[in-house]
Amino acid sequence: MTSAHTSSVPLRQDARTIGLIGLAHGTSHFFHLLLPPLFPWFISEFGVTWLQLGMLSSVFFVISGVGQALAGFLVDRVGARPVLFGALSCFVAAALAAASAQGYTGLVLASALAGLGNAPFHPADFTILNKRVSAARLGHAFSVHGITGNLGWAMAPLFLVGLTKFSEAHSWRLACVCAAGVAALVLAVLVWQRDAIDDRQGSWGHETRKASAAAQAEHPLAFLALPSVWLCFSFFFWSTCAMSAVQNFASPVLQQLYGLPAELTSMVVTGYMLCGAAGMVAGGFLVARVQRLELTISVTLLGGAVLLALAGSGLPGGMAAMVIACLAGLGTGLAGPSRDMLIKRAAPPGATGRVYGTVYSGLDLGFAVAAPVFGAMLDRGLLSSVFYGAGAALALSVLSAAAVGQRQRAQARRVMAQAA
Repeated sequence: MTSAHTSSVPLRQDARTIGLIGLAHGTSHFFHLLLPPLFPWFISEFGVTWLQLGMLSSVFFVISGVGQALAGFLVDRVGARPVLFGALSCFVAAALAAASAQGYTGLVLASALAGLGNAPFHPADFTILNKRVSAARLGHAFSVHGITGNLGWAMAPLFLVGLTKFSEAHSWRLACVCAAGVAALVLAVLVWQRDAIDDRQGSWGHETRKASAAAQAEHPLAFLALPSVWLCFSFFFWSTCAMSAVQNFASPVLQQLYGLPAELTSMVVTGYMLCGAAGMVAGGFLVARVQRLELTISVTLLGGAVLLALAGSGLPGGMAAMVIACLAGLGTGLAGPSRDMLIKRAAPPGATGRVYGTVYSGLDLGFAVAAPVFGAMLDRGLLSSVFYGAGAALALSVLSAAAVGQRQRAQARRVMAQAA
């Protein structure tokens, strides 16, 4: 399909699909944080430890990570739209399970259902976007997809803690019931507008015939032998470890380290994610201007690492530490578009979907491993170490990104030499 044809697609048509998928993706990130903002209330009511609470995140992301790899096959078989509907239904069930939990087992069930719901989102979202959005606007679609994810993360603590603190009953159970209502409302909107997210229509054929032929000639798992794929996986793993520390434990660490009230420190995740969303917008312009993407990633993520370490050092005042921790999100956001482009460059022709699926499973693994590790630190009173560990994880992700960039430049030199 020619670029002229794709550019003639009405903006309203593309915007409708992009907006609906953005809404769904934001909801999935909201449900990443269905339980973590409520950890202090779980400790008070059920007498659980921070390590046990960290394991709830591990349950979520282990199920999500394994399910993500399998969901791609299901999406190819039955289509992305019904899988997306099923995922949102799982979120409704997860929130209701949390609201009715009578102990730690009930929280584990809620976490498992939320992880099951989260699993299909990347293969389903990207399948619909690739098949429904015209090629000329696909980059903007990916940008909106990432930003709405950050906004979902930002809204969860505000919504859940706000309802818990300011409702008449001061009930976290009411907050969970309302979260179920959010997922049900989003599901209703998608069902109402289901024609705009039907992945059986509108395939724009973004892959060239040459790419398709290359994909057919190679074994479907051949991409797993590429070092760049695993370096990108490593990058996702380490950067997600840092995000896990902030999402799950930044609030209680700041509360204990600086004596700040819980209703104030619970906003640090919202601030971090909003700064990340702002950074992502600016980072989209950097991608077009910087050839060596790993330099952008290195500078911005190392800046974020320094800010996280400073926030955990105890040196600034309490409010200043909160602001500094939030600003660290700006660095991760700036790196986001460059990260996604780096992964795209690492993907061989015809294997983009499989590469993204594998690399994104590094995100799930990072969340699954990091949560209990940082939870154990908090149980032992190692407050500053949580922030120091997050900063160290960002630094390790920079090493992975640098290695990917070095390999890509070496490959480009070999191609130029052969052409000469």
